[in-house]
Amino acid sequence: MLGKESHTKAGFTLIELLVVIAIMSLLVSI
Repeated sequence: MLGKESHTKAGFTLIELLVVIAIMSLLVSI
């Protein structure tokens, strides 16, 4: 159970990282 929660947390972290990269790319484009 603990491991599953940790894996989910890591997944959200990856999603947030992708979102940050996307925002950075948009800012650079502008």
